[in-house]
Amino acid sequence: IIHDEWRILEKGFVPDYNRISESIFSIGNGRFGQRANFEENYTGDTLQGSYVAGVYYPDKTKVGWWKIGYPEYFAKVLNAANWIGIDVQVDGESIDLAKAEIQSFERELNMREGYLERRFRAKLVNGKTIEVKATRFCSIADDELAAISYRVKLVDYGATLQVTPYIDGDVENEDSNYDEKFWVEIAKDAEHHRAHVLSETKKTAFQVCTSMHFGLAVDGKELEFNPYRQEKTQYVGCQVDGIEMQEGQELVITKYVAITSSQNYAKEALIEAAYKGLDRAVSTGYEALKEAQAQAWIDKWTEADIKIEGDIAAQQGIRFNIFQLYQTYTGKDERLNIGPKGFTGEKYGGSTYWDTEAYCFPFYLSTADQKVGRQLLIYRFKQLQKAIENAEKLGFTNGAALYPMVTINGEECHNEWEITFEEIHRNSAIAFAIYDYIRYTGDQDYLIDYGLEVLIAIARFWSQRVHFSKHRNQFVMHGVTGPNEYENNVNNNWYTNYSAVWCMKYAMEALDYVQEKAPAKMEALADRIKFHEHTETNRWKEIVGNMYFPYDEERQVFIQHDGFLDKDLAPVSALRDEDRPLNQNWSWDRILRSCYIKQADVLQGIYFFEDHFNLETIRRNFDFYEPMTVHESSLSPCVHVIQAALLGREEKAYEMYLRTARLDLDDYNNDTEDGCHTTSMAGTWMAFVKGFGGMRVYEDTLQFQPFIPSNWKSYEFNIRFRGYYLGVQVDQDQVTLINHSGEPLSLKMYGQMHTLGANAELSVKKPALAN
Repeated sequence: IIHDEWRILEKGFVPDYNRISESIFSIGNGRFGQRANFEENYTGDTLQGSYVAGVYYPDKTKVGWWKIGYPEYFAKVLNAANWIGIDVQVDGESIDLAKAEIQSFERELNMREGYLERRFRAKLVNGKTIEVKATRFCSIADDELAAISYRVKLVDYGATLQVTPYIDGDVENEDSNYDEKFWVEIAKDAEHHRAHVLSETKKTAFQVCTSMHFGLAVDGKELEFNPYRQEKTQYVGCQVDGIEMQEGQELVITKYVAITSSQNYAKEALIEAAYKGLDRAVSTGYEALKEAQAQAWIDKWTEADIKIEGDIAAQQGIRFNIFQLYQTYTGKDERLNIGPKGFTGEKYGGSTYWDTEAYCFPFYLSTADQKVGRQLLIYRFKQLQKAIENAEKLGFTNGAALYPMVTINGEECHNEWEITFEEIHRNSAIAFAIYDYIRYTGDQDYLIDYGLEVLIAIARFWSQRVHFSKHRNQFVMHGVTGPNEYENNVNNNWYTNYSAVWCMKYAMEALDYVQEKAPAKMEALADRIKFHEHTETNRWKEIVGNMYFPYDEERQVFIQHDGFLDKDLAPVSALRDEDRPLNQNWSWDRILRSCYIKQADVLQGIYFFEDHFNLETIRRNFDFYEPMTVHESSLSPCVHVIQAALLGREEKAYEMYLRTARLDLDDYNNDTEDGCHTTSMAGTWMAFVKGFGGMRVYEDTLQFQPFIPSNWKSYEFNIRFRGYYLGVQVDQDQVTLINHSGEPLSLKMYGQMHTLGANAELSVKKPALAN
């Protein structure tokens, strides 16, 4: 990948890397998305991927043996109809880069204007040389539409071309547990310029209509044609024969696509809605659609861009992450959430992990309208009853809620025992997101109307999940997996214990607030959920006051879990290069017995609850755990950036920033071929704004403590905060804050209070920071 501030550029085609590129060059618009597969036929290795938001299939669980409580299905993100297909034959030979002699190849993802372009020159087996330029985009200006411009130029000889634009709904998921196809055909049709395939998912009965309209022109002159209709199972194409072209002439195929879903229309209206979308596209025209796409993206960048002067690799990385986040989730539809692969791959399944609350939530809080963060929380509130049912399946009672590790509709659908049943810290991430939202926005009404009910259900879970140890004379928690998934089924994971206690404390604080501000609503809630305040809060108080937290007095650090210090403690630097990544080179048994940490665990807790600890405590824990962390979870480096920046560790902060910002671009973990790490991309934003920018909200006050790597000249970012829109500019000497709002704001800079006037700027000289 070539370094460029606004583009992702690939020169030369390497078939072994094709799946990685297909992930990186993916495009989407929040409603649907597409991997960077080729429009023309390709018989080489590829992962075809087209995805429609919110559409899933409950693939029956496949395990070696069944355990009580296992989910019956794993929700699959579905590979949907292939809408990009354009088969082009030159004198009877299909263009296929797996067979042709490739003379040049370039691929470009233009992030500023939101399109994918591919250019290549190839000599076919029949000796004809062609040049192709293919450009496509998924419109964020009209999110039911996509468009393709596919140009074929004859370089050396004249030839007869055959063109078949098509839609292929006869697709499958590579990760199907039983090699099953998940779609059935409802209807299909093709007419002169357009065609559609209407498909339905098995079991869940979602329907999606994928439709196309196409036109042909040679050297700018529109062609009249009478296509031959091709039909197969869930496939429809429009074949145009006998296009006679001379050397040097160029054929332009323009293909418009409209995708409609039963998520948004009655099933009987899907085809009509799709064709109305095609009418809008055709009447607007390709160039105007592309211009509208560019303007919509420029508007997004005007508000949410992060600019770095002096480091193109760092600049490209952060823009790539922001670009993919906006392609994945726009906040328009409260039913949708943020899947770990977005629209770039099918791995992991589900649409919601704890990643949304722990990593994505801060990005949308600061870069989007306040209602977007609120609806992400309401998404979980609406699934509370399912979370209670999930807990009931595991033996919990009295309205205790366990939010799922992986879900698409609120039900748990992940079936690895050590994660599904033991990685229960995800409950705390839901509660923390409520706290973080209210802290950031000041929207206390959310607590009254929605938040308290969720907090009580989560506190009920924790109060049942702990037990009292007579040996320790304290409450303990056994059989859990913390964020560090390289240690399973451990006892007294510090992060899980600490966050569980915090949840109960916060639930009691929320209870006091709602009782004071809305006693009638509190009474109605207590009656509905059978909340016995005295009995239940007494239990919570007992646990809060007497919970066991592993701690090493000698090192004065929190211990990841009981027995961690019994391991052979060694730094990552002691590993051989051929050992990395561990999860692809070591047995699981060996990994579990090692001290090596997949992702921040204790440090994750310190990140969430940073204001609970002094700087020296943070420093000791960082210096103990970071050297043993292999960062083989995409969610690990960003937390380390934030803490390294806080501690003035410039070299480590910069190293970890590049790792998170370029995780997929540079394929750090050797797994980008499965899709990009979308939720880690939000972590990259956190690493920048909370790490380098030092942004916090403490004591109801917005605070900044900017830090800049010595090899950067400057950086800029923007945030939204409680109705304000602020710009932050940092160079090696000073920090400038810009208030784009009509009201003054009191805030802290490097610990000192300042008033930032309405529509004004404030410059503060940077103090020397301790290293």
